[in-house]
Amino acid sequence: MTDEYEEEKQVVEKIHESRGRIDHELSKVIVGQKEVSQQLLISLFAGGHCLITGAPGLAKTLLVRSIAQVFELKFQRIQFTPDLMPADITGTEILEETTEGRRRMVFVKGPIFANVILADEINRTPPKTQAALLEAMQEHQVTAAGVRYPLEEPFFVLATQNPIEMEGTYPLPEAQLDRFLFNVVIDYLPEDDEVAVVRQTTSKKPEPIVPLFDGKDVVAFHEVVRRVPVAEELIRHAVRLASATRPAPDAPSFINEWVTWGAGLRAAQSLILGAKARALLGGRFHVAPEDLTALIHPTFRHRVLLGYRAEADGVTVDQVIDRLLDHVKGPL
Repeated sequence: MTDEYEEEKQVVEKIHESRGRIDHELSKVIVGQKEVSQQLLISLFAGGHCLITGAPGLAKTLLVRSIAQVFELKFQRIQFTPDLMPADITGTEILEETTEGRRRMVFVKGPIFANVILADEINRTPPKTQAALLEAMQEHQVTAAGVRYPLEEPFFVLATQNPIEMEGTYPLPEAQLDRFLFNVVIDYLPEDDEVAVVRQTTSKKPEPIVPLFDGKDVVAFHEVVRRVPVAEELIRHAVRLASATRPAPDAPSFINEWVTWGAGLRAAQSLILGAKARALLGGRFHVAPEDLTALIHPTFRHRVLLGYRAEADGVTVDQVIDRLLDHVKGPL
């Protein structure tokens, strides 16, 4: 028991001490976006997948690739298009001739066989192809011709959506959106940061990113994150926050007015798991109330479906979550 505790303590210290170094490596190519980077790191440490929403040209691909380099993980980018087929992602069987002149079926692995997958514009591909990716996300394996092929751990999917062009898209159903731990929103940078980006990208090449961890470290982080203790009252608060988003006779009036479908139990699970990872990044081996508050927006925003009344009133899902935090008082 003592050896296990010491091992966990070393992992926590390694995460906390390396936080500054991670930020330094990412700053070589990424300007600003500190909160976005933190949410992606939390998701990676918690072993969850992320949905990234942002306009084109905000360095989504560069950020994901840079995080993969810091953790020395194999990175693959898949551009989702209307004609993309499931086999283009998972792989397919081909007929191969052996040196003895015989023929056999051989499975050729697709781009899904990597550690970090960037599913670019996932809402541009038909539901059948979306389902192939989401099955791999859930099961960490793919099936071809009745044979199961496990994916290498850690396995981390970041799917991007373009919020501007919605014509010819296939929005993810709520049940599939629920599979993502966070919905991270990337917005435009402040003017000073945009000036820094233009200056940096039009001058010399950026310094190469130095890997700080490897895949085994990330798997170890997953195990330690789940052992972080959480007070019963914080778990109850997470459950109450999720249940308060569901329209019901006893729900808050603004929920019944603006929300069509609320968050399920997985929202509370994701909030607690993310809070554990955030605590470790802060050098703490316990979850605090501010961990839940800091992560409720990325955890809930893709799980709360607004109705036509909210659209007519110009209300966003983040504004509903803000009202929710004021209504459901948590432990101090």
